[in-house]
Amino acid sequence: MTAELVRGQNHPLDRTRVEIRISAGGPVMAGVTLGDDQGRLSGTEAVAHPGAPRRTGIEVPRQAASEHRVAVDLDALAESVHRVSVLLALATGTGSLTGFGAAAAPRVAVTGLDGTQLAGYTITGLGAETAVVAVELYRRQGAWKVRAVGQGYADGLAAMLRDQGLAQAAELAAEIEEAVSLGQARAVQSPVAAGRAEGPATAPADAAAPADSHTPDTAAPADTAAPAAGGPIDYRHPKRRTAKAPAPAAAPSDAPPAPVAGDAAGWSMEERLYNQVWGMFEDLARSVAAYRSACDFAESRLEQELDKALADPRDRLGTAADVARATARDKHAALITQARAALDRDLAQLAAESEVVEPALPPAFARWSAPVWQGYHVPLEPPMGLRLGDLHLPEVLDLRIPMLVRLPLERGLWIDSGPAGYAHGPGPEREFGRRELGSALTDGPPDEAEVRRLALDTAVAVAARLLAVHPAGTFAVQVVDPGGTAVSALAPLLETGALREPPAAGAQGVTQVLEALTRRVDLVQMAVRNRAADSLPPDIDTAEQLLIVHDFPHGFDDRAVTRLRYLADEGPAVGVHLLMVADRAQAQEYGPVLDPLWRSLLRITPVPDAHLADPWVGHAWTYEPSLAPQGSRVLREVLGRLAQARPAHRH
Repeated sequence: MTAELVRGQNHPLDRTRVEIRISAGGPVMAGVTLGDDQGRLSGTEAVAHPGAPRRTGIEVPRQAASEHRVAVDLDALAESVHRVSVLLALATGTGSLTGFGAAAAPRVAVTGLDGTQLAGYTITGLGAETAVVAVELYRRQGAWKVRAVGQGYADGLAAMLRDQGLAQAAELAAEIEEAVSLGQARAVQSPVAAGRAEGPATAPADAAAPADSHTPDTAAPADTAAPAAGGPIDYRHPKRRTAKAPAPAAAPSDAPPAPVAGDAAGWSMEERLYNQVWGMFEDLARSVAAYRSACDFAESRLEQELDKALADPRDRLGTAADVARATARDKHAALITQARAALDRDLAQLAAESEVVEPALPPAFARWSAPVWQGYHVPLEPPMGLRLGDLHLPEVLDLRIPMLVRLPLERGLWIDSGPAGYAHGPGPEREFGRRELGSALTDGPPDEAEVRRLALDTAVAVAARLLAVHPAGTFAVQVVDPGGTAVSALAPLLETGALREPPAAGAQGVTQVLEALTRRVDLVQMAVRNRAADSLPPDIDTAEQLLIVHDFPHGFDDRAVTRLRYLADEGPAVGVHLLMVADRAQAQEYGPVLDPLWRSLLRITPVPDAHLADPWVGHAWTYEPSLAPQGSRVLREVLGRLAQARPAHRH
């Protein structure tokens, strides 16, 4: 089935031997890069270009032209290759344009070897860019997909290669320019290649056949006969022509491959699951971005067609006007329906993957309601990441993606205990947050006391998870509670002994705790710089520390705030982490003094709120905290097992 893609949209491929057919408004150079799961290149050997047109499984044209064919055999690629990016660049000295925007928009089509189009993409919106990543074929759960990218680079080919992590980007770009300028594609075409044709039209001189995956020798024997004009093209390697003909392939199934937990790159199952979760996040972001882009395009096209049809006042009334309006609206509805169908297809696959991945997550990544916590054992080493909550988008309310952060924490956390932003903030994200909260918690938005209680519950859940996923005795929690109002919420930590000292109360308690932690940071920093860890005073606890600050700014003077900022900036590098439970509005009196602290911390909310924006595609994600189920004793049981293991750990 042919798919016409928009930027960011993907489409599954039902075969592994394909051609990338390119047409442009002027001469362009075509190339391919072979990246790992992060899109990074291992070296210049991972680039197929006019100076080196053949890599295993890839063949590209040798010259700049307005039409190209790139041959790709995905089965022949190394297992380390996860992304095949198709590049286009304007080469100097070939009469090329100053930018892609000066000519017709380039178009890329992914086809089968028989010419059947699988997906197409017209790269619009380009201007002064002289290089562009057109599309990429990427591996996902053992299957391949094509994604419309359209990422342009005004600084040319070198900038594009540098963005993919190639250290020799400038040198390789110069080599490619030289290869194109020397006209290496002017070599005499072989009789076999000249005899290949599709239909009545002769294939272009630079049409490429797939490179053989097992042998570099692709020259045809002298006795190889060219196929008859208009007949099918035999892409089998000439040295295999005596082999038994393969059985007819079964008709491709439209069903996506069955998802598998841990189906991502990584050295361990934990790392593979971590990367798989973030792959799900990226796929959801891309799919929703493509859907929103398609909806915007449909709206824009509807407006343009209505304006064009009704531009003449004489045509605004009568049957012709009604027909024009109906036709435009039908086209708009068809585009929206097509976009939603593509989104629903992607969401169904992600939902199936989520059902497989969630039960396989280790405790650090799992929900508190997951069965893995019932068989909890104190770990022997800390995990690579931690689940802070769930993320979702308004287009799909029932699909939650775990929000994972790396450990050790590079940033502290700020849990907003004030009136939720959705309760008074404008905008569609805030409206969504209010509806979600009303259905999840109460019949309406919670009051201020409820939000404060939930904020402290969220802090306790985060602290309990951090304690539980670290080896016994290697992580400690301290609490500053100037007003003494957090005792009941801290009960799971106090009753199990996870909180070694009672919360520090009053201004004097705040000062003592901050002074002790500041001293610890200073001494550990000096010990690290001088490689003298054994010389630390015996009263310095080298375990990682989490400081929970409740009811800020009550009990804090200017000096205490300065120390707090110091801990937020310098503490994470030496194992001191900050968790603020505070109302941003109440802390406004500190003004510029507080702003750097606010910006340095990761803000999370105790109730669902669409406030987290990713810089990748700009979505406003709705964040939900990870809390234990109502009435569950999972926190106390896990912390109790940790307390039992602590004495044994010390001996």
